[in-house]
Amino acid sequence: MKKRPDTLETVQLALELLRRIPRNRKVSAAELHEQLISAGFDRELRTIQRQLEMLSEHFDIERDDTSKPFGYRWKACSQGLTLPGLSEQESLLLTLAEQHLRNLLPANLMKSMDGFFRQARTNLGPLANGRRDREWLSKVRVVSMTQPLLPPKIRPGVFEAVSNALYADSWLELEYENAADWRTKARVMPLGLAQQESRIYLVCRYDGYDNERNLALHRIVSARATNLQFERPKDFDLRKYDADGKFGFGEGKRIRLSFRIQKEAGRHLLESRLSEDQQVVVCDGEFEIVATVVDTAQLEWWIRGFGEAVHSVKKEPVD
Repeated sequence: MKKRPDTLETVQLALELLRRIPRNRKVSAAELHEQLISAGFDRELRTIQRQLEMLSEHFDIERDDTSKPFGYRWKACSQGLTLPGLSEQESLLLTLAEQHLRNLLPANLMKSMDGFFRQARTNLGPLANGRRDREWLSKVRVVSMTQPLLPPKIRPGVFEAVSNALYADSWLELEYENAADWRTKARVMPLGLAQQESRIYLVCRYDGYDNERNLALHRIVSARATNLQFERPKDFDLRKYDADGKFGFGEGKRIRLSFRIQKEAGRHLLESRLSEDQQVVVCDGEFEIVATVVDTAQLEWWIRGFGEAVHSVKKEPVD
């Protein structure tokens, strides 16, 4: 009876390795070992090496043994590991997930899903039978309410290190360059990732401090996830952090906001409200809006964006 779980674990390990072996670059046993550890597979490096030797003999896997550490990758002519069972609807869902969740999932998990994403794209390719499922990708789009901007470039390896440290609750060592081009090195406790339009921010605490800071990923010069873990602060909640306006450059101060706005400029506020308690009164051909919101610099920029269409702005503190 004992051989059955051992055999099952061996098969699971082999499948995980096959899914993680890339096609266009070589990967070492040590890199795969680290990925498996992060994904919850506690195996010795020597076990991984033996499995790779066996897999390279039975699959179209190229092993580069000209220098150490040995490198492994799928051969160019190989189809890689085929993953049967993905329906056209599942392929569509996975393709959309790959497009919109790439920067919100740990890099190691995204890599482990490469095989699924690749097959999903194949299932929706030119030779796919489901024409309507394939065409759906050209029928939907996420659009911006502001002037579209190209995302700033994130240096190679930074997102991987940051997301892996966040996933494992590990201290992160980084070098950061602020908007004034001042560089500093620090060890930080990664607490969350947030995507704001085209930019990605890391919420973290600097070693020795108990307050949070937002670091733009594209300003991180280098990053390294350490093997030292930390206990995640129980007083931190990313959802509350966002609700307190911390991504809008606020301090969580709630106010009773009131203003008047021309009908044409403010009609959308009848559909997309500022808050659950928003009240609207028509006065002299204008809308008078009253709502409880968080006072932030972002709110101030938003109000100023209406120019002369908005006037009589008042802010009263809320106890």
